[in-house]
Amino acid sequence: MLVDQEVRGCQRCGLHAGRTHTVLHRGSPNAEIVFIGEGPGQEEDLSGEPFVGAAGQLLDKMIVAMGYGRDDVYICNIVKCRPPKNRKPEPQEMEACSPYLARQLDIVKPRVIVALGATAVQGLLGTAEGITRLRGTWKLYKGTIPLMPTFHPAYLLRQPSAKREVWSDLKGVLQFLGRAVPARS
Repeated sequence: MLVDQEVRGCQRCGLHAGRTHTVLHRGSPNAEIVFIGEGPGQEEDLSGEPFVGAAGQLLDKMIVAMGYGRDDVYICNIVKCRPPKNRKPEPQEMEACSPYLARQLDIVKPRVIVALGATAVQGLLGTAEGITRLRGTWKLYKGTIPLMPTFHPAYLLRQPSAKREVWSDLKGVLQFLGRAVPARS
């Protein structure tokens, strides 16, 4: 994608100074679902691929539980460079990356976005509301793409009891898409 080349040379915010790699996406540009997280962590910065650590392994399990393969969906982040010490991206950093994310979504044309965590929801919707209040309730990205806010897989690693709520959200996504909820194995 042309956007990939642009992001690799991006210097729109200070995050570029500390990056090893830009972290753009993985999966299919023809996916019906896009999962969007906060930003790359250390492992993602080193590999150049989103969601490769423990949270990524959990996300992969969630995707498989939905009846998809990890390459059947599209996965990206609000920001494309790792914030120092894995801190939350600052508003101006999210704003600097927003044209790239908008172009990614224009290319993929997903039927549904799953926003993983508060930062993703805030970056996509421009809201200050917390994820606990928003999760599980359908929103619209730019008035056009249905968006399901849910907890980030990293949060689920710290709070495994929240997995039930996320599974409920993901079942809602499947129902919206007209897909059967796979039997749990």
